[in-house]
Amino acid sequence: MENAVDEILPVEAGPKTVGELLKSTREQLGMTLSSVAAKTRVPMRHLASIEQSQFGALPGQTYTIGFVRSYARAVDLDEIATVNALRAELSRSGHQGYQAPLQNYEPADPARVPSKTLAWTAAAIAAVILAAYLVFRSVTLTQAVTAPQSVARQTVAQPKPPGTSRKGAVVLTATGNVWVKIYDADQNRLFEKEMVKGDSFTVPQDANKPMIVTGRPQLLDITVGGKAVPQLGAPDKTIANISISAQDLLARASIPTPLDP
Repeated sequence: MENAVDEILPVEAGPKTVGELLKSTREQLGMTLSSVAAKTRVPMRHLASIEQSQFGALPGQTYTIGFVRSYARAVDLDEIATVNALRAELSRSGHQGYQAPLQNYEPADPARVPSKTLAWTAAAIAAVILAAYLVFRSVTLTQAVTAPQSVARQTVAQPKPPGTSRKGAVVLTATGNVWVKIYDADQNRLFEKEMVKGDSFTVPQDANKPMIVTGRPQLLDITVGGKAVPQLGAPDKTIANISISAQDLLARASIPTPLDP
């Protein structure tokens, strides 16, 4: 008599990683990776790295968490639960708290971002303009003091040309969802948050060379003393170690923006 052998049917395993969960949910919704990228404004290569748990290809833990939160929101998953699962996965894989080196930040198109030579040239030009203005003002004040009082009484003070002040509050206002980190020259964190439309932050005027890191500079309106200054980088291009002091921002504003080729 033959012995009956129970057939063991294979059980399909569920997603084991956060990336697999996101990919599985996306496919169930009939969404492509490009449609998620368009909805979240996260580059498609970063979404692919998340699905494959290739955290080393992403620009640091903070960015990774922000990308995953946006991905989860796009496919209607619980953002908090998904991010908590990601933190646990990063801890298990040894990626918790990792930061990619600066060379891993994607540089913007060289045609759009000033080179070091151009930056130094611009700084030198700004310094020359400032020195010329100070000399001109000194000569003007000297002539005003030595002029006869009768002439001085008839002299009407001319309004100060706009844009000559190197002081003023630097205010960043978000026009959409954008993660921003601001720190000083000693790496002290002054501000870090995923800003939403309407959020604003005023840079402390006593900060020691405040600098910024963000992946979506086009979603930040920046003013110095109420005067708008140009965007800090090309759309959806990560910028880092960019000074946002009032003096540096006004110097950038005085440099003509080259036309895109």
